[in-house]
Amino acid sequence: MPPSVRFLPFLSWPAQWRAHGVRGDLVAGITVALVLIPQALAYAKLAGLPPQVGLYAALLPAVVAALFGSCGQLSTGPVALTSLLVAASIVPLAGLAGGDLLGLALLLALLSGLIQLGLGLMRLGWLLNLLSVPVLMGFVNAAALIICLTQVPPLLGLSMPHSQHLVLDFTQALGGLTAPHWPSMGFGLGSLAALVALKRLWPRLPGVPLVVATATALSAWSGFATSGGEVVGDIPRGLPLPSLPPPSPDLVAAILPAAFVVAMVSFMEAASSAKLICGRTRQPWRQDQELIGQGLAKISAAFTSGMPVSASFSRSALNYVNGARTGLSSLVTAALLVLTLLYLTPLLWHLPKPVLAAVILQAVAGLIDTGVLRRAWRASKDDGAAAAVTFLGTLAFAPNIQNGIFTGLILSLGLMVYRGMRPRAALLGLHEDGTYRDRERFGLPHPHPQLVILRFDSPLTFVTAATFEDAMLAAARAQDKVRTVLVSATGMNDIDATGLHTLAGLIERFHAQGQAIAFCGLKKQVIDAMERDGLWPRIAAQASYRTEHQALAALLPGLAASD
Repeated sequence: MPPSVRFLPFLSWPAQWRAHGVRGDLVAGITVALVLIPQALAYAKLAGLPPQVGLYAALLPAVVAALFGSCGQLSTGPVALTSLLVAASIVPLAGLAGGDLLGLALLLALLSGLIQLGLGLMRLGWLLNLLSVPVLMGFVNAAALIICLTQVPPLLGLSMPHSQHLVLDFTQALGGLTAPHWPSMGFGLGSLAALVALKRLWPRLPGVPLVVATATALSAWSGFATSGGEVVGDIPRGLPLPSLPPPSPDLVAAILPAAFVVAMVSFMEAASSAKLICGRTRQPWRQDQELIGQGLAKISAAFTSGMPVSASFSRSALNYVNGARTGLSSLVTAALLVLTLLYLTPLLWHLPKPVLAAVILQAVAGLIDTGVLRRAWRASKDDGAAAAVTFLGTLAFAPNIQNGIFTGLILSLGLMVYRGMRPRAALLGLHEDGTYRDRERFGLPHPHPQLVILRFDSPLTFVTAATFEDAMLAAARAQDKVRTVLVSATGMNDIDATGLHTLAGLIERFHAQGQAIAFCGLKKQVIDAMERDGLWPRIAAQASYRTEHQALAALLPGLAASD
C-alpha cells in the first residue's frame, strides 16, 4: 500500500469507483440519511443536549471519519451508547461548569478524540484490547437496560427527575401514570409498535423515517403541542457555528477519566462494525488508522458545536447492505444533512418527543444480548464473573455508568494476572499413542524410577517464577529416588531476569541434593536469554534435547549405569 494511501485512505476511492461505480455509495448515503436525521435528534436528547447538537455531530465528524478511517462503510455520528456515556459524564459536572452542558460535551469530545488520535498515531491501538469482550458486553447490556429505563417515562409522556439514583427516579416517574397524558402515550406506544412491526414484517422499508414523518404530520394536524404534548420545537436553521471547548484545567481534570471511557467504548463499538464489514468485503482493516479517523471526528465535533460520536453498528450495516463501497456514502449523507439544516428544520417543529423515545428504544433493544453473558460463563468462570460484576456494577453506579466499566476492567485485569501466576504444570508419562502426556489425567506411570518429566505451560517470568519453583521441588519429590527432573519446555516461550534467577537457584539447590535438571524443547528466544545471562554453558550439555524421546535416550543409560 503506498504511504500516501496509508495515511490518507480517501486517495484509494477513485480506484474503487472505477471498479464498482458510485451508485451503491449514492443509494446508501441517501438511505442512511433518512435514518440518521431522526436518530441524531433522539440521541442528542439522550445525551441531555439540544436536538440540533445531534445534527451538528452528524455533519463534519461523519465527513472527517470517512476521509481518514480505514473502513469506508462505517457511518459515524451520534450513537445510543456514546450518548448515554455523554449524559453520565457531563450531568454530574454541571455545577462545576456553571450549567454549561454543551461546553462539557465539547470538552469531552475534544479529550476523547485526542486520546484516540494519540493512540492511533503512536500505533498503540492494541491497548484497547485490554477491554475484554465479556466486560464490554456486560457493560453494553447494562447500559442498554439503563437507556430503556430512562426512555420509558418520556415514551409515556411522563417527566423523569435526574438525580444520582436512577431506580428511584424511574419509580418516581412511573407515579405519574395515575394521571397520564393520553396523546403522549398514544404517540409513544403507537410509534414503538409501528417501528417493531415494520422491522419484522417489512424490514426493507425505512421504518424510522416513515414513522417519524407520519407522527410529525399527525402531531401538526391534531394540535398535539397545544394539548400539552412535548415536541422538538424550534431547531435553529443554518450550519453549525464554530465552537470552543471551555479551557478550564479543573474541568479537564474532572472529565478526563470519562473521556478515556468514551474513547475506549466508542472505539470498541466502531471496531466491532469495521471488523464484521471488512471480513465480508475482504478489505484490510487497520485498527490504528481507524483510531485516527474516529479521533479526528470527535475533535471536529468539539469545534463545530457537536458531541462525541462513534460508528453506529446499525447505520454501518445499513450502509453496507445498500451497496456502499467507500466513504462517499458518508459524504452524501452529510450533504443531505446540510440541506436539512438549511431548509427543512421547520418541518421538525411538531415532532413529538415520545416518538424520539420510541426511536431510541427500538434501536437500543438490539444491544441487549444476554446470551453473550451465558456463553462467557460457560467458557470461563473468571470471564463470567467479570461480565456479571461489570453488568451489576454499571447498574449500581447508574447514572455514573463509567464507574461500572472501570470496575469490570480492573477486575478482568486482576483475574488475568491471577491466572497468569498459576499456569499449568503437569508430570508426564508415556501414552499408548507414543507421546508423553499428563500422567495424572491418563493414569500413566513415570518413565523411570529415577527420572520424572515436568511440562510447564507458560513463560518463565516474574509472574510465574514462584509457581515454577514449587512445581520443580514437588517433581523432585514425586518418587523416592528421583535423580533427574526433565523439563519439557515447549510451552516456555519466554524467560526474564526473575526466571533466570529462579532457574539458577534451582540448579544450585538440585546439585546440592545430588539431583540434576535437564531440558527438552527449549525455544531459541529462551536459549538466547540464557546465553546472555551466562547460564547456558552450565546447562547446555543436558538442555539441547528437542523431544522427550531424545532426552530419555541420552539420560536413561547414565541413570542405569549409576545404579
